[in-house]
Amino acid sequence: MTTARVRATLASLLSAITFGFSGLPAKVAYDAGFTPLQVTAVRIVLTALVLLAFVAPFTGLPRPASWRLVLGYALLGVIGSPLLYFVAVSRIPVGVAMVLEFLAPVLVALWIRFVRRTRLPASMWVGTVLALVGLAMIAQLFDGVRFDLVGTLAGLGAAVGTAAYYLIGEHAAKDGDPLALTTGGMVVGAVLISLVSPPWALPWHAMTTPTVIGPVWLGLVLLALVSTAFAYVAGVVALRHLPSAAASVLGLVEPLVATLAAWWVLGQVLTWGQVVGAVVLLAGAAIVQVAAGRRIEPDTPPAL
Repeated sequence: MTTARVRATLASLLSAITFGFSGLPAKVAYDAGFTPLQVTAVRIVLTALVLLAFVAPFTGLPRPASWRLVLGYALLGVIGSPLLYFVAVSRIPVGVAMVLEFLAPVLVALWIRFVRRTRLPASMWVGTVLALVGLAMIAQLFDGVRFDLVGTLAGLGAAVGTAAYYLIGEHAAKDGDPLALTTGGMVVGAVLISLVSPPWALPWHAMTTPTVIGPVWLGLVLLALVSTAFAYVAGVVALRHLPSAAASVLGLVEPLVATLAAWWVLGQVLTWGQVVGAVVLLAGAAIVQVAAGRRIEPDTPPAL
């Protein structure tokens, strides 16, 4: 494995870990009176401001020709995935919604196989399925699941948005500037989400409510700086040297981190089944990383 590949893998892991910690500040904001839509709006708007101030001066904004790509990234990866996940959570158990959203690696692999016509190693499929089984164990998927059509469709929609985040990010990393894409996507996302959740409608009185991680405003700032701005930038930069199929499986570390954070900070119970699931998930992710290190060729070579 090359040095660039190792760095990309570490960046992708850091992205998943910081994404995983987003549940803590979001939960304390919900408890203080914020709605999921309002938390998502604050998260995206603050992140857009941070990227405009500290990233855009060095990378600029996307070229006009790529704004269609930016719009897709904003609608699917920035707004669509988290909002549809929240809809799913409101209708079905959190664990089920989590598993549905993180079917994204399967969608990414299917896109690569049948749209790009690239044959993936069999071990990559095995590792992906193994990681999903581990995720199901962490989420305790088999404990009293009931079917809800709207919630299930929302969860699958979140998976599509997450898959788009990896695929569009990979495209920008190879053919353009991924940091410009991230900044442009956040700015477009901030404008769009502010139309349905304007800043003046926020429960500003709840900003100073004390929580286990400090006042609510501090949690929201950490959510924007660490679990969004840093997480998105690290994730999209990693795609320069890491295939989307491998990065999406590493993203399964996110719910593992969220579960561990809830156990550590909020005192939620962690069962032995979840511990075993974590081991299975990490084993599957490791298999995918080894498989992704092999040379993968398209079925049909490009014309000369």
